[in-house]
Amino acid sequence: MNIDTLITARWIIPIEPENTVLEHHTIAINDGRILAILPSAEAEAQFQPDMHIRRHQHVLMPGFINAHGHATMSLMRGLADDLPLMAWLNDHIWPAESRWINPEFVHDGSLLACAEMIKSGTTCFNDMYFFPDETARAAEHAGMRATVGLIALDFPTAWAQDADEYLQKGISLHDQLSGNSLISTAFAPHAPYTVSDDPLTRIATYAEELDIPIHIHLHETAFEVQESLEKFGMRPIERLQKLDLLSPRLLAVHMTQLENEEIRLLADSGVHVVHCPESNLKLASGFCPLQALIEAGVNVALGTDSAASNNDLDMAGELRSAALLAKAVAGNASAVPAMQALQMATLNGARALGLEEETGSLTPGKAADIITIDLSGVDTEPVYHPESQVVYAAGRHCIRDLWVAGRQLLRDGELTTLNPAAILERAREWKEKLAECS
Repeated sequence: MNIDTLITARWIIPIEPENTVLEHHTIAINDGRILAILPSAEAEAQFQPDMHIRRHQHVLMPGFINAHGHATMSLMRGLADDLPLMAWLNDHIWPAESRWINPEFVHDGSLLACAEMIKSGTTCFNDMYFFPDETARAAEHAGMRATVGLIALDFPTAWAQDADEYLQKGISLHDQLSGNSLISTAFAPHAPYTVSDDPLTRIATYAEELDIPIHIHLHETAFEVQESLEKFGMRPIERLQKLDLLSPRLLAVHMTQLENEEIRLLADSGVHVVHCPESNLKLASGFCPLQALIEAGVNVALGTDSAASNNDLDMAGELRSAALLAKAVAGNASAVPAMQALQMATLNGARALGLEEETGSLTPGKAADIITIDLSGVDTEPVYHPESQVVYAAGRHCIRDLWVAGRQLLRDGELTTLNPAAILERAREWKEKLAECS
């Protein structure tokens, strides 16, 4: 049978079935989709590919899904470090945004983020920012899969003046992107402390009508919870429950301030949690009780947050931090083993975004969203358990190839769809402007 591509690897970690490592297997791809995963000799006998790629000391696995970020904010990497969240936002980030944010800023920042994410093994990202149409345009240019946030706030910005305009523009963009095979949408109310009851209630209704997720920062800091108690007489999760937002549509990001009954409520409601360990650590926001959430049956995905609060968009680093931090927080060295961390960084993100039928695992019929990870270096050999080596020893420097829907965006470490020199030139120009706000 003639097909587009065969990729042969030393190990394949398909994520589904769980806890599976295949040795000396080959994946067959045609028209952007996975046809089969077979022992290499069988694949070579069955298929005649236009291209056969051999990666003899590599892991082949699904690409990472970065389930929470603000791509544009890569232009603010290092602008304001070593500050608590509210000081970071109020004194540095929001003033810089109010002065400089425009469509060009968002497009250039998103391209910078896409370049970094591709080189770090991310095939799909979930974004929340202004001018989401520009982020969608950048993702399409790069060839990435993305869910762009239909952001909502109470206060005016360069994108919209009030909640009505945010929602109107968001629904319009959703309609424009309908049918796009790579770009989807989610409502993105920023946080309970920046969005009032009426728009949150409307978002719950619109999300149901449009059948899309809702993406929100929630229980990120103790300050947020205390402020909610003072203003509303209840914790943010209880408020969202009363507004009918707790459902399988909701992606709740950060979740560092959780009580046991709230964990049970999340599990019972089918809410997805997006864990951002490195951003939480850097902003001293607190510790997400990851193992407790998993034991309760909550689907937990991973995100980097922005490069302004994390300083990189490295999902390989994020999954290592998540696995290590979970053990310390739980006081249990067996918490979040390597395979579970890999599932959080792939399939769990797809489930949270409603994309599990399309991506997140290497399953025949799904899109060929694939990465290869080189384990042949002095920092990754010898290899006893490739899944552990990917989580605990390898890094983004080991990512060698990346495909989205069968299209190769990274070939032997080099970007194929983006011009890094041009992207960096624009980033340096923006740096000179934003430095005035630091």
